[in-house]
Amino acid sequence: MPAANARSHSVSIHLRRIVESVWKIVALTLFAPFLSMAFEPPSAELKRAAVGDLTALSPAQQRPFAPDAPEFEPIPKPSPHDWLAVHDEPGQTFDEFKASRPNRPTQERHVIYLQPLGDFVSDRSPSIEKLREFAAAFFAMETKVLPPTAPDASKFTSRRNPYTGNVQILTSDVLNFLKARVPPDAFCVIAITMEDLYPDPSWNFVFGQASLRERVGVYSFARYDPAFYGEARATSYETLLSRRSCKVLAHETGHMFGLAHCTFFNCLMNGSNHLAESDRRPLHLCPVCLRKLQWSIGFDVLERYRALEKVCRADGSLDEADWFSRRIKALGNE
Repeated sequence: MPAANARSHSVSIHLRRIVESVWKIVALTLFAPFLSMAFEPPSAELKRAAVGDLTALSPAQQRPFAPDAPEFEPIPKPSPHDWLAVHDEPGQTFDEFKASRPNRPTQERHVIYLQPLGDFVSDRSPSIEKLREFAAAFFAMETKVLPPTAPDASKFTSRRNPYTGNVQILTSDVLNFLKARVPPDAFCVIAITMEDLYPDPSWNFVFGQASLRERVGVYSFARYDPAFYGEARATSYETLLSRRSCKVLAHETGHMFGLAHCTFFNCLMNGSNHLAESDRRPLHLCPVCLRKLQWSIGFDVLERYRALEKVCRADGSLDEADWFSRRIKALGNE
């Protein structure tokens, strides 16, 4: 192709992408109010059906999954720009989850590995050890931290974001790096980083990406830091960043177990379209998603709740620690 034609073709593609982006924004603005009306919070009958048949379990085993327990809040009707206002998701019942043949831990593959990518400076990053402790409590599985890897150019493609000016790492390079280094006893390997990410030159950014088949994923906490947006860090900054990071780590690792987005309760596995919506999500699972994870891993629910209550209280997430305390008390008294 002649140089002039090549430049014309490149400009044409660029203009088409701009037009497509503009139309997406226009469509979201014009039709989101109507789309948000499409999702209605499920009825009590639908929530009971989503939990699945519990009759094969003993009464003590059934109680953690009772959908009418007051600690489990209903999923709210979405606002115009929330996840369920712009994504048509039917939800995933427990029976549908089992039928999907999800990845499950085995005797050979039973460890969650965290792979730090780049620096985690103490005054502007979540504690890697606290992330490890939280993941170990949340999934009731052994969780280990691999030696840090530098995000240098010899391993990973990078660029400067044209809008923020921040360095970004190409996610596909990270996933390929992880695939070649999965330990024999790994259930999954999760790269965590304070560097911003992008999945393709045409994208602005992405919070993370995973390959479920190869059991690897990479997630960035960079945009969960108020300073990323030029905001001042409040006195509760460290707790906020730690809580946000724990949420994304648990949510995305939940997908590695085959859990789809939840549409039945207010739940950690709810989809999120923006930071405010992500902040509204709780740090715990609803009865439907809890049953899925318990079926996969086989943990004792009360022991898991006790471990999570301890981790959350130590990290300053007192409202979540109190929630776990209420569930422990409710299940212990029944």
